[in-house]
Amino acid sequence: MQSERLSRVLGHVDSSARPVRNELTNNYISKSPDDIVIIECKRTPLCRSRKGGLKDTYAVDLMVPVLKACVKDIDPALVSEVVVGTVLPISTHRHIECRHACFLAGMPVSTTVRTVNRQCSSGLQAMADVASDIQAGYYEVGIAAGVETMTFDGGNMKAVPPISTSVKVNALCRDALLPMGITSENVAKKFGVSREDQDTLAVMSHARAAAAKKKFQAEIVHVKTILKDPKTNQKSSVTIMHDDGVRPGTTMATLSKLRPVFKKGGSTTAGNASQTTDGAAAALMMKRSKAQELGLKIKAVFKEFAVSGVSPAVMGIGPAYAIPDVLKRANLTLDDIDLFEINEAFASQAVYCVKKLGLSMDNVNVNGGAIALGHPLGCTGVRMAATLLHEMERRGDKRGIVSMCIGTGMGAAAIFERE
Repeated sequence: MQSERLSRVLGHVDSSARPVRNELTNNYISKSPDDIVIIECKRTPLCRSRKGGLKDTYAVDLMVPVLKACVKDIDPALVSEVVVGTVLPISTHRHIECRHACFLAGMPVSTTVRTVNRQCSSGLQAMADVASDIQAGYYEVGIAAGVETMTFDGGNMKAVPPISTSVKVNALCRDALLPMGITSENVAKKFGVSREDQDTLAVMSHARAAAAKKKFQAEIVHVKTILKDPKTNQKSSVTIMHDDGVRPGTTMATLSKLRPVFKKGGSTTAGNASQTTDGAAAALMMKRSKAQELGLKIKAVFKEFAVSGVSPAVMGIGPAYAIPDVLKRANLTLDDIDLFEINEAFASQAVYCVKKLGLSMDNVNVNGGAIALGHPLGCTGVRMAATLLHEMERRGDKRGIVSMCIGTGMGAAAIFERE
């Protein structure tokens, strides 16, 4: 029922109107020793900030399990660089935590680390950075990761930098300071995305994520941690195995009772926006030639990457521009892509992007998205890659895209090719 409703919302795609499929590019994927390949891609469970199973887990302890998963089949000393996407920390402390995590995961002092912040695409940017570094010959083996503990760092989301006079008098600069929820409302209003459209996607996101609970175990690394009872302050040892933000019983009726959060009379609610979440993810990357030398099984090729700029007032439309741009860079069309992961920062922008691109929900966020799973900012890009690659393997798909909007008005997208 919900799937049918969303199909009506987004419209049916007339395949005859699309460009003719390029059989050569779709069915024959050339292999080069210089291909940048992904050997492993894992994530922690994603848990609600301040309330969920990882609320008492520090960033370093989130990272260690996924880093260990990446180096379990290689000598950790082979990893030259670890690049970590992270957004909220306003000091250099997160860089220190990442260095600590590398040591605890068994990497030596020769393994270097740095952080990267491109807001919601920080994790995907980390993957692109590692890919380009390896391609440039700076090193042979790297790990791209992402981590966010919105429990501990969430207060920084409200921090506003000092505003200069030059910024105050420039419209684009002012728009780049808009709260993300207001940009969601702007998208809904400008492009006619109704409250019903948004709630319908939210219902589907939760239903799909709930149905994928067992499947997710292939991409999830369990986290042994300490959980503190907020009432008694008593600590207990636990193992977190599953995402805990998914609400299987979500319906249109329950969502309709929620009030708009960001604007009086608006349509963006806590139920049709991404959840604040704690989590980490990591991917082991190297050249194909190195993987063959080490006798490692290749999960996928990191094929192409693009970032596109859009108006900051409607920053959520970024994927509608980044996806065509990355396809153009790879000389591919939408018909060459089997599966899409488009971040559900807000239902308003996700619905718009899917509709604008002429996609069908049949191959978009098939296991739910950030509305159900959560959006641990710096982690999200690598988390989405993990979800995409494992689902592509189950389906036997050849190509997939990960894409998301970015605060201040951008969108990022990457193409992955499965062996």
